[in-house]
Amino acid sequence: MLTKPEELILTAGPANSRNEVKYVVDATMRGWNFHHSDYIVKFEKAFASYLGCKYALTMPTGTSALHLALVLFGVKAGDEVIIPDLTYVACANVIHYIGAKAVLAEVDRQTWSLDAEKLEKYITPKTRAIMPVHLYGNMADMNGIKRIAKKHHLRVLEDACEGLGCIYYGKPAGTLSDAAAFSFQGAKLLAIGEGGMFVTNKKDWYERARSLVDHGVSFKHQFWHNEIGFMYPMSNIQAALGLARLEEINWSIERKRRIFKWYYDRLHDIPGITLNPSRPGLHSSYWMSSLVLDKKFPLSRNQLRWKLREQKIDTRPFFYPISMFNLYGKRHKQHPVAYHLGLNGINLPSGVMLTEEKIDYVVRCLRQNLRV
Repeated sequence: MLTKPEELILTAGPANSRNEVKYVVDATMRGWNFHHSDYIVKFEKAFASYLGCKYALTMPTGTSALHLALVLFGVKAGDEVIIPDLTYVACANVIHYIGAKAVLAEVDRQTWSLDAEKLEKYITPKTRAIMPVHLYGNMADMNGIKRIAKKHHLRVLEDACEGLGCIYYGKPAGTLSDAAAFSFQGAKLLAIGEGGMFVTNKKDWYERARSLVDHGVSFKHQFWHNEIGFMYPMSNIQAALGLARLEEINWSIERKRRIFKWYYDRLHDIPGITLNPSRPGLHSSYWMSSLVLDKKFPLSRNQLRWKLREQKIDTRPFFYPISMFNLYGKRHKQHPVAYHLGLNGINLPSGVMLTEEKIDYVVRCLRQNLRV
């Protein structure tokens, strides 16, 4: 007999540790005038150090970091940028902001991101960049993507918004491209409510980015502006929270990996279910422990989610393929892998504070509802 918990078992949720309150209170009480950016500077330096890259710049969202990167790449109206069909719509939207075209590409079952073997067929004379997405704590085939980008002289922008903590052949997500974007939205591994980070090793891009995020401001003359920019700040208080969470990031990653192992040990032997992909060279953060229904079960994906909700278990559907929305051209069902994953994938409860007892309950409910 399953005992239903009193509260909903959530898909995400951070842990509060020793310094969150201390840093945020300090930023609130003292972080003004000459100290208005103390925590911003500390957070940027600590983040760059953690990744092993040269430059990190705080942003209000991961979306704004992607937008900024495309501007720095020189992407203009009429250009094309290749993205996976299976991703969050922000990836396509930021390309539209510039007046460029988002070219939606098929994804790989082994990475849940761009299929490097099929990538070249999407390249045209108008292509300027490729944007692989590290989905749900998995990583794209960066070696294959970079090889094709180099052959065609294209920039690579990593959408690492969900990839923090992943390592690919010894290199952290976000350091395998010309630039990368991270997100600190409330469900992310490093959650501060909202926020992002732009990272790169190119000094000239970083210097221009520092100006662009403040309306193209000049650093030589007060209230002088050199070009049309944006208003993309992160507050000092947000940065204080981000710094505290970054100090505990390795603990959070290990918790995510342990939670996934609990799921794997209990679910991997069920025919017709695929869990987060694992492959040589990849050390995943398992930001979201996920499963894909690869055959017909008594319940569809959506019906299963409703049953789990009744049992006090929160889940998330995978992102729908962007081509389903008809916002960026009608390409309905041209990408069978993207459509299969997008319509049959579920993010399971994955918050770092979950206990093995709760995972047991989730798994028992899954097996009961799927009759396995």
